[in-house]
Amino acid sequence: MSGRDFVIENAALVLPSGIAERTSIKIEDGIISKIREGNINSGGMRINAQGRYILPGFIDLHSDAIEKEIEPRPNSHFPVNIALFELDKKLAACGVTTIFHAVSFAEGEIGVRSNKTATVIIRETNRLNAKMWVKTKVHARFEITDDGAIPYLEDLLKDGCINLLSFMDHTPGQGQFNEVTSFKNYFGTVYKKSDAELIKIIDRKLAAKESVKSHIDYVVALCKSMNIPMASHDDDSEEKIQWLTETGIRISEFPVNMEAVRSAKVSEIYVCLGSPNVLRGNSQAKNLSARDAISSGYADILCSDYSPMTILHAVFTLERLGILPLHEAVHMVSLNPAKAAGISEQTGSIEEGKDADLVVVNTGDEIPRIAKTFVSGREVFSVC
Repeated sequence: MSGRDFVIENAALVLPSGIAERTSIKIEDGIISKIREGNINSGGMRINAQGRYILPGFIDLHSDAIEKEIEPRPNSHFPVNIALFELDKKLAACGVTTIFHAVSFAEGEIGVRSNKTATVIIRETNRLNAKMWVKTKVHARFEITDDGAIPYLEDLLKDGCINLLSFMDHTPGQGQFNEVTSFKNYFGTVYKKSDAELIKIIDRKLAAKESVKSHIDYVVALCKSMNIPMASHDDDSEEKIQWLTETGIRISEFPVNMEAVRSAKVSEIYVCLGSPNVLRGNSQAKNLSARDAISSGYADILCSDYSPMTILHAVFTLERLGILPLHEAVHMVSLNPAKAAGISEQTGSIEEGKDADLVVVNTGDEIPRIAKTFVSGREVFSVC
């Protein structure tokens, strides 16, 4: 569809307050201009949704899928521009209308996470932004034991290339890796690191611990001066959440236990969990179950983590298991991440005056499937 003025009728709209059956929605110049029960009298193109659900487009605050597009196998690299364009198509097919590509600054750990490579990925993402089908943003991940990343981050922040920044610490003994063996098992298996390489990484992290606070303080000040939202990665205690509150960090990504998510909820900090965790029913690292956290009312946001295809299926899994009504499950991948990222005035829900970022879902088959995806009223994916 080339035009951006049209009506979708006979739809089940997933609105902020619930589901509106047999409803029509009018889009003008890429904006939702009218929502009405029944039909909307209007000329121009009309789409019959045939009773299908229409969801707000998914807003993915944390996806490092770009890493696998660039390096699908160890030491096998594809050009960054090709990887970005090809992943853009996949994201549209998964219903993602706003993506925050998670790009890591963690020198010496994983090939594409070197500071120079991460900088190239971010620069290319910004250069190609306007050519993407999906709204494309950058989530810079700062490994706090890597002080060499700071000059790169500073330049990128000052150039307006970063939209979200998170602080991560993969030092064994806390966070995601409670023990050295769990760190070695993960990085050795997934990223094919030898024991000697892993020991070198761990020793470097431990040696850098003394200067970590000054690294964080400097980057936090930069983000605050530019009004960049901040997140923290793998929080593991009430004390860590208290530090987030004092620092001004408003998003806790992948907290590893119930103590941390409960504390974040009390502190009014957004909790972001992985949709693969919801779909699979457990954490890859055997940490917190996302289903348990959501059932307890302690989670706000789902992100794809490493698998964009899981967002849709996680949402409908929450509804199918009776953990959340559908519209509340949808909030976790649309309105709530939009609020956390500061973009909820433009997108994140189906409301008049907002961008027509929409996903048409067919639930009449064995699994829910994306039928169409619209970004600002432009059809970017369709199978019907």
